[in-house]
Amino acid sequence: MIDEPPTLRRIGADEARDAAQGARLAGQLADVLLDCVEGGASVSFMWPLPRERALAFWQQVLAATARGQRVLMVAELQGRVVGTVQAVLDLPDNQPHRADVAKMLVHRSARRHGVGARLMAALEVQARAEGRQVLVLDTVTGGDAERLYQRAGWQRVGDVPFYALMPDGRPCGTTFYFKHLAA
Repeated sequence: MIDEPPTLRRIGADEARDAAQGARLAGQLADVLLDCVEGGASVSFMWPLPRERALAFWQQVLAATARGQRVLMVAELQGRVVGTVQAVLDLPDNQPHRADVAKMLVHRSARRHGVGARLMAALEVQARAEGRQVLVLDTVTGGDAERLYQRAGWQRVGDVPFYALMPDGRPCGTTFYFKHLAA
């Protein structure tokens, strides 16, 4: 249960590069990813997800963050990461105005308290600061996240049936969304 709003912050390049801080962050981000995948979230990984694989994923994200290729946002409660979202900035030359939103994850213990909505709003501010005018994301068709994105003004583009698998191996459709950011 959440008694206070989480602290939201962008992970800077120096923090992402620092070995000790990076290891601590990767561990906490891996905890969130493992919880989400165990809870059935289709976010690129299958269950069971070895902790080493989750850590390796976050180490790659932190390296990309250190290179300025990603915006990495975290939501923290009492010094622990309970949510995260990314904007992928490293896109083709003809798309300098756009970013892909990736891995919007909230630990099950912190859901239904506005953490996801706050993370998305903060990410939009950071994307604007990076000169991005269009954001694109995909999510499981019919999943809880669709309501979050629609309430935040995202526009549905369409669905692709059987696009991915749920962590237990069942196929699922994916819905694509976009949002134009105000200048």
